[in-house]
Amino acid sequence: MSASGGIPTLDAVILDVDGTLVDSERDGHRVAFNAAFEALDLPWHWDVEEYGRLLAVTGGRSRLDAYLQEQGVSGDERTDLVPRLHQCKTEAFLDLVASGAVQPRPGVAGFLDRVEAAGLRLAVATTGSLAWVEPLLELHFGRARFEVVVGGDDVKQTKPDPAAYLVALDRLGLEPTEAVAVEDSVPGLGAARAAGVPCVVVPNDYTRAQDFSGAALVAGSFQDLEVQALWRLVGGRG
Repeated sequence: MSASGGIPTLDAVILDVDGTLVDSERDGHRVAFNAAFEALDLPWHWDVEEYGRLLAVTGGRSRLDAYLQEQGVSGDERTDLVPRLHQCKTEAFLDLVASGAVQPRPGVAGFLDRVEAAGLRLAVATTGSLAWVEPLLELHFGRARFEVVVGGDDVKQTKPDPAAYLVALDRLGLEPTEAVAVEDSVPGLGAARAAGVPCVVVPNDYTRAQDFSGAALVAGSFQDLEVQALWRLVGGRG
């Protein structure tokens, strides 16, 4: 919604999930990928450092494909193996989510409460599979509080492609200048910026050393992130 005189004002906060709302990469996705390798009797194992390197490739299927190519697996073999590995990994990750092993980042719950108390709408723009995103949101935050949830089932391209944000904006009925994105990494920041959405970055341990040039704001933690700061990025009430 625009303020009087056509000046934009903040209406919604659109959040990433992986590494942003939850600490999912190191003790979630990485563990699930390793479980898939073991289940298919494959020799690979991703330790914490190796997985951090592989996060430069966004999207689980793309990450698997890139890694298998590094290992000398042929294109035909990858075409067969990547979907089977990814399906097995997704099942393992769903089990981790259901068990509560994938936990929210510190301060996220309070931040979401502050956003809602300020009268702002909440949405999600991720390229993770809705098969695990929806249950995770329900378990930790309550799915109903998110007016729009865009996942990998809704878009073909992973971040930094802006597709997830463009779909979220369309479903919210908003212009890019009426929302703020919250991300944790350079690909996420790139996706938000490509969609024209001002982006706040809250780095995690894997992403803290990345170059966040172009971010509207970099916050040290969710405890440090106040709604007034979001208002100031767009204008209007804050």
